[in-house]
Amino acid sequence: MGSAGGGAASQRMDASIAGLQQKHQHDLENLTLTAQPFKTLKFFILAVIQCVQRSMFYLLRRGGWLMLLSTLAVAIGVLLVTFDGPHEKHVEELSEYIQFGLWWIALGVASSIGLGSGLHTFVLYLGPHIALFTIKAMQCGRVDLKTAPYDTIQLKRAPSWLDKDCSEFGPAMFMPVHGLRVPLSSILPQVQVEAVLWGIGTALGELPPYFISRAAQLSGGRVDAMEELDVSAGEGGGFIARYLGRIKRWLLSHSQHLNFFTILVLASVPNPLFDLAGIMCGQFGISFWKFFLATLIGKAVIKTHIQTVFIISVCNNQLLNWMENELIWALSFIPGLSSVLTNLITKLNAVRDKYLTAPPVPSKVKVKKWDLSFASIWNSIVWLVLLNFFIKIVTSTAQSNLKKQQEKELNDLRIRLSSAMNSN
Repeated sequence: MGSAGGGAASQRMDASIAGLQQKHQHDLENLTLTAQPFKTLKFFILAVIQCVQRSMFYLLRRGGWLMLLSTLAVAIGVLLVTFDGPHEKHVEELSEYIQFGLWWIALGVASSIGLGSGLHTFVLYLGPHIALFTIKAMQCGRVDLKTAPYDTIQLKRAPSWLDKDCSEFGPAMFMPVHGLRVPLSSILPQVQVEAVLWGIGTALGELPPYFISRAAQLSGGRVDAMEELDVSAGEGGGFIARYLGRIKRWLLSHSQHLNFFTILVLASVPNPLFDLAGIMCGQFGISFWKFFLATLIGKAVIKTHIQTVFIISVCNNQLLNWMENELIWALSFIPGLSSVLTNLITKLNAVRDKYLTAPPVPSKVKVKKWDLSFASIWNSIVWLVLLNFFIKIVTSTAQSNLKKQQEKELNDLRIRLSSAMNSN
């Protein structure tokens, strides 16, 4: 009788836990800004407040000197900004450099944070900036276009060199040689600083998955991404989803080969699955400095330079010239095309040179301006992407906070039911 009663109590306990877990899952799925906006914002604000409190307690407990130095630095900064004097222009210059650095680092963080759902700021900002600078340098025949290193695309501010006429910079310093006006080696240093800062931001954006996975590993748990990977191993889906799933499982099965060189290679190429590598490094106990230094070198040095050199090579015709020469060489073996091909290439090069030496528009000529410009359309797209990114961050943070409360409630229920069974 005792064993039968114990079995029935155990079944009731399992049923209660299963019912609560089902309710928790339903509440978690419904916690979105579209379904429950006020509740979602409430959990998001609570999560932010808790994070700030933990950070402050940590700094007060272990970083007393850091807090003191930070307070002194802020106080000195406030005094310098408040009072006028000969230092004012230097403070403004320093402020421009700080804004410049924080802007490109923040764009890098936004690009890589969010487990694959981040904002693609290379396509939206860094790539167009490099392309526009290269094209302008090709048109003007010189690279000293910036008034300062921070003269780049920033929030609500375009670079000063973008709308200037080439005559304002002076005569061309580079003459066209075989269709190539400004070499890559001269353009690269002009856009290198912002590219490296963006790369540093992408490396910093890869740290949250690592820290979450490391904390789960130290507490004896597993992160959601690892659990979802195991669950989805046998599930169906589209071709791309199945292919990415196979790659993820292959990475998981070869986790014993994770070392500095492997992480460096994974970080050095455009890799949408690098978040999984960060999660695996945290889950399998890879040290922080080994992971971060390999990620930093791969993303801020190797990957950013590969992307930057590619865009410059396309926009300054180096890559196009190489493809043109290879095409001419391949088509020269076809009888009758060699003579026609030479005339065609000459005409295409003439059109390209005419475009690159675009003459200034006379001031008397009135250019018709469209009310709906490309810039306004592009800005609208960027703001929509930013809004979508913000919604994902708020929803994910709120759901994470709710999940912690649900786990606490589930543990309390287990303790109460176990106590009731033991007392009976």
